[in-house]
Amino acid sequence: MDETEFWEIIDTTREAAEGDPEDHADLLVERLLQLDPDSVLDFARHFESRYNRAYQWDLWGAAAVLLDGASDDAFDYFRCWLIGQGREIFEGAVHDPDSLAELLDDFDERVDGDGEELGYAADEAYEQLTGVVAPALGIAAQSAEPTGTPLDFENEAALTERFPRLSERFGPE
Repeated sequence: MDETEFWEIIDTTREAAEGDPEDHADLLVERLLQLDPDSVLDFARHFESRYNRAYQWDLWGAAAVLLDGASDDAFDYFRCWLIGQGREIFEGAVHDPDSLAELLDDFDERVDGDGEELGYAADEAYEQLTGVVAPALGIAAQSAEPTGTPLDFENEAALTERFPRLSERFGPE
């Protein structure tokens, strides 16, 4: 599976789910079940490599603005959700997290930002296809610490300074 096919699967399942992250995960599993096990593992490698790439302080800060705070788990689920938004939004956010202010049409923290189930879709599909747990993917694990400059997520002024567009559009009233 190449990168284009990976993103096509993400996009078609997201569109069919009409933006609902839980439905997106269910549809993603259904779509992956149409593939052979090796292709599901390829999909998982693409997903995991992007998940690891998004382990950045600035992206975590952007998540904190959007979610009004972001714990370790919340940021993990946010990264899955971000991948689920498709290539344009994902790549834009990775290169400039503040650009999410323009890239996102809207954002409802009660529904958006939590793609936990998307992160398990390939594992679930692989297990259903083979009856066994997916093997190690053979890619490097994410770094121990996010890349970039650490942020104090409790410092609203620092977040506003680092993410002016996001703060203006999605920050606290």
